[in-house]
Amino acid sequence: MRKAARSAVASAVALRLVCAVSLLLAATVAERATAQSVPPGDSAAHPSSALRPGDVVRVRIWREPDFSGDFTVNESGVVTLPKAGPVHVGGLSVSDLRSAVTAAYEGWFNHSSIEIMLLRRIQVVGAVRNPGLYTVDPTMTVGDAVALAGGATTPGKPGRVQVIREGEPVNVALSWESPVVTSPLRPGDQLYVPGRGWFSRNAGLIIAAVSAAASLVWATRVF
Repeated sequence: MRKAARSAVASAVALRLVCAVSLLLAATVAERATAQSVPPGDSAAHPSSALRPGDVVRVRIWREPDFSGDFTVNESGVVTLPKAGPVHVGGLSVSDLRSAVTAAYEGWFNHSSIEIMLLRRIQVVGAVRNPGLYTVDPTMTVGDAVALAGGATTPGKPGRVQVIREGEPVNVALSWESPVVTSPLRPGDQLYVPGRGWFSRNAGLIIAAVSAAASLVWATRVF
């Protein structure tokens, strides 16, 4: 009777062990599928480096602080600069932007005294310590933008990001090293750092429980 009881206990534990492993594998597959199921977007139809409404033009004029500053491109693709007035920059590349701004200031300042930089405003959300809107310069990467938001939290997935546009995920190829200014990111996009699923966060605990159950099965069979 005792042998039969031990055998029944071992069978029950083994069954639970198999169920736990199956559940872990199923959850891992589902988590990966969710992370990869991003619907295709239309970012390929737009040059990534072209200026768009919401971008920021940083102008630095040597010894002229009153005419220097950060100026936002409006919905019409126009940026209004001190002294130069409105300048249409929508759709321009970064190099064409420099030409347009220096031409607007021609007659007031020497082109060598004018420094132009394109900035992108990116909203970093998800599993980061300080989600919010951040302005990034051309030297910064996607990883730098996440670092501005305090970096990924413990439940986050370092190195993995998604782009959310108008509430929908967009299929764009972004790595931690992708420069933000030449990436498909647009003003108003959200750079989303997904969190790890429950099973990924507690994999160690689950493995420990499975190991303990296996040990119990072995001990039951031996004794």
